[in-house]
Order: sequence, then structure tokens, then C-alpha cells
Amino acid sequence: MPTASRRTDAPPPRTANNEPDVLRGFLDYLRVSIAAKVEGAAEPGARTAAVPSGTNLLGLLSHLIAVESATFLGERVTDWQATFRPAARDSVADVVARYRETVDRANKVLDTCTDLGEPLRRPGRPGPAPSVRWALTHMIEETGRHAGHADILRELLDGGTGR
Repeated sequence: MPTASRRTDAPPPRTANNEPDVLRGFLDYLRVSIAAKVEGAAEPGARTAAVPSGTNLLGLLSHLIAVESATFLGERVTDWQATFRPAARDSVADVVARYRETVDRANKVLDTCTDLGEPLRRPGRPGPAPSVRWALTHMIEETGRHAGHADILRELLDGGTGR
């Protein structure tokens, strides 16, 4: 059984009181939390399923790369289940770096959005686009959900706890 380590919790962000800053502040807080949870996890444990569903740390972050890319960058995903399976050649450092790069690209798109009620610009994606508000709220929910999964998996892997 893994040994417990010191908790390194980070409190929720203190943002301005306007809606865009609150939404982006919480999304960035969760993004940093999940990247930190995966970063430094030992191989092969980071890609080893610790639960019957097959969920693993690298798979969660690989999936979030796809969700960020589809939501904010307009990329198409044809097999969502496959996004939970990182490539065998991908190291923990590779996946974390790719996640952070994707987040940076998504933030550049969000920096151009001035009205949360407007459709999110997603070049290359047919059909109606969700509002910027919906996209931010969805990514907060999606990232928060998988950050919670990552908390449990990391604790099972090596006893690491905290955000």
C-alpha cells in the first residue's frame, strides 16, 4: 500500500468579481491542479489502470487534451473512448507538456472572446457553436471531474494527495 505524503492543497482562486474572470480563474485553477497531479507520476503506474474501467492518469490527461482541442480549437474527435488511451511512446512528461501547450492555445482563443454569450469561434467545425459561457462551464465541469479521478488514482499509485 502506498505511503501517505504531505498534502499540498491550493485554495480556490481569488478572482475579480466579473463572470469572465471567475470562469477563467476556476478553469485555470483546475487545469493547473490536474497537470500537477499527473506530473512526476512514475511509469508504468501512470498508465496502469487502478480501477475496473481502465482509467489511468495519463489517459485522463490525454482525454482532456482532446476535449480542450475540440471545445476551444475546433478539432474533430471521432472516437472519444480512444482519447483515454495514451500512445505507448508518450511519457508522462510528453503528455503533461502537450496538455499545457493545448491549454495555452485554448487560452489564446479565449483571449479574443469579449462576450460570453457569443458563439465560440471554432474554425473547421460545422454546425452551431456553443456560447463561450457554455464552453467555459463545460470545461470546468469536465476538468474538475477528471481532476477528482486523478486525485484518487495518484493516491492509489504512490500516496500523493492534495491539489
